[in-house]
Amino acid sequence: MSSSLTVTGIQGRQITLPTGLFIHNEFVPSSTGRILAVENPSTGEQLGTIAAAGPEDIDKAVQSAKAGFEAWKKVSGPARSQLLLKLADLIEREAHDLASLEAVDAGTLFTDSMGLNIPQAIGCLRYYAGWAGKIDGKTLDMEGGIAYTYREPLGVCGAIVPWNAPLMITIWKIAPALVTGNTLIIKTSENSPLYGLRLAELIKEAGIPAGVVNIVAGDGANAGQSLSEHMEVRKIAFTGSSIAGRKIMQAAAKTNLKKVSLELGGKGPSIVFDDCDLANALLWTRIGITANNGQICAAGSRIYVQDSIYDRFIEAYKKAAAENPTVAGDPLNTSTTKGPIVSRVQHEKILDYIRQGKACGARLLFGGEKIGEKGYFVQNTAFADVGDNDAIMREEIFGPVASIAKFSTEEEVIAKANDSSHGLSAAIFTNDVNRAHRVTKELESGQVTVNAWAMLAPNVPFGGVKESGFGRDMGEEALEGWTQVKAVKYHILPRL
Repeated sequence: MSSSLTVTGIQGRQITLPTGLFIHNEFVPSSTGRILAVENPSTGEQLGTIAAAGPEDIDKAVQSAKAGFEAWKKVSGPARSQLLLKLADLIEREAHDLASLEAVDAGTLFTDSMGLNIPQAIGCLRYYAGWAGKIDGKTLDMEGGIAYTYREPLGVCGAIVPWNAPLMITIWKIAPALVTGNTLIIKTSENSPLYGLRLAELIKEAGIPAGVVNIVAGDGANAGQSLSEHMEVRKIAFTGSSIAGRKIMQAAAKTNLKKVSLELGGKGPSIVFDDCDLANALLWTRIGITANNGQICAAGSRIYVQDSIYDRFIEAYKKAAAENPTVAGDPLNTSTTKGPIVSRVQHEKILDYIRQGKACGARLLFGGEKIGEKGYFVQNTAFADVGDNDAIMREEIFGPVASIAKFSTEEEVIAKANDSSHGLSAAIFTNDVNRAHRVTKELESGQVTVNAWAMLAPNVPFGGVKESGFGRDMGEEALEGWTQVKAVKYHILPRL
């Protein structure tokens, strides 16, 4: 492994990155020489290698974060705010490089990163910068005296982030963690670690003190598990699969009972009522399962359509797909509308679910095949008449595979939508405000959108219920997950 790695970004720009672990504001090699091979999913070819953390490196990062915490917790709110704002400005300055890295590393369309992921990251930093100095407690009357509360940081925390929209989700952790006075160790995904190297450079350039943010790459079995089990880490924030989320909870239970927040998988229902604006519903139900190749936890992968418009919807859905063909290819090319699946393993998983869909008797509307022989591409795919118990209706595929079924009544579709172990995101399409209110209240989901899909905003909390996890990213609610409440009680002596 060399000390630097150069990759080609948008318009041929050469992006040179350090390859070490970012510990105490320096890039250092792995203690044991572990390396991680980084692959371009568009071609299946290796981009290079970077350092991969093992238990020894995680401990070094924790010791750095401990030292950093002693100083950081005393930094004033306005000073923290200025550092977050500076980091936001630097990300804005380096947007083209960061979007390029997400494209060559994770297969994310450059245009998607520029249009959504990076603006969301910048907005999140600026939103939480505004919270600095405003995280207050309460004054309480009590018998015999008074009490007051205040929120204080947890200390050394860890965040294990996924490969889809990696920069945006990393900032969802960094911004509230830092503004509340914590120090943070980021473990990037082995499938998309390159953005983290450039982000680390920007963190140092912003003037954020050593130890406040450490960023390490590595696999889950070594780096992720070591971080989850470390006795001096007070919290793990995780976004990823339900299987990995369970392992993190087990590690917390077996060690120091560290705080855990989990944003896990989803199998989001999109409910189309017969009184909806059909063109709008078609637009958003298509975007909801094809954005980022369906590799989104909030993907609207279950589409329920009222029986009175079911046949009309199906024909319109097929027509829309035919009239808007995808252009598969290099995600750096701004004319590309379909990038690759992130890895060979994920590509095979999606194709296997498609095979199951064909075998279960569901009606294939379009797609259903891989694209080309080079890289990890798969067609947008939709099945109609999918049974409630079919695997493609019940299990998270994490790919561009829509499962469509009909329903008759509100009560029926609410039962279908809630008949899932997941509960992250849902969408309903109706022009009846009363129906919208009734249904949103009944859906077991952390968020529900009406007449649209997703609608992310830094001031609006995001997270799940049931096996989609607990805790929230973004919004004022996220601050609770990065702080603990201390109560101070004064006994007032009576006048003698």
